[in-house]
Amino acid sequence: MEFVINGRNLAVSDRFREYAAEKVDKIEQLGDKVQRVDAKITKETSARDADTALTVELTVLCKGPVIRAEASAGDKFAAFDLAYNKLLERLRRARDRRKVHHGRHTPVAVGAATAGLEPVSTSQPIYAALADNSSDGTTAPAASTDPYESPDDVPAGDSPVLIRRKVFSGEPITLDDAVDNMELVGHDFYLFVDSATGAPSVVYRRQGWTYGVITLDSKCAEGTQDPQEELLAYRAKEAAATQ
Repeated sequence: MEFVINGRNLAVSDRFREYAAEKVDKIEQLGDKVQRVDAKITKETSARDADTALTVELTVLCKGPVIRAEASAGDKFAAFDLAYNKLLERLRRARDRRKVHHGRHTPVAVGAATAGLEPVSTSQPIYAALADNSSDGTTAPAASTDPYESPDDVPAGDSPVLIRRKVFSGEPITLDDAVDNMELVGHDFYLFVDSATGAPSVVYRRQGWTYGVITLDSKCAEGTQDPQEELLAYRAKEAAATQ
């Protein structure tokens, strides 16, 4: 498994790299043939709230869908811990989905499986407890002020506005799988090709634990078919098949 870590508007210290590398070992155990883990630490120099000035984004590239989590805090170690815990929860959720798809019964809920474990402290991040036993007094190098320090953000001529293009696989998937993938990356929307229609679609979160989906249909643009709206149930076919 490859682990890549980058910093934007700050230098990543060796101490932080070692701390993060020790943590990501568990990701390989939970993920499905994990190939790479990307960690991106961003310091917002113009942030008004110092408690959210540092953001850590973790992305897992594996055999299945991309799994992602991010969190912000006033310290990069604390932000990493928060993002890491979110990522583990989504990895467990993806693993449980794989068990169901492979014909197994409904897996034990994470809350039930971890009921006998000692709770972690809610007053300090994980790294703080470890730091009590460490004699390492080094500090991170001074942060850079170059807005284009990140390897994936480069100047675009004379324009101060950047547009980042990302191209992903367009393999058709079901609407239900698109909802699952959206939750795994922690986004409010997810673009996909619907396997039922072959049309580009986007699923998004709505209020009240419901979802919406928008589909582009060339027939509507041509005037040969009117726009339509329907109400669907999540995993309705699977639920009917088990009854």
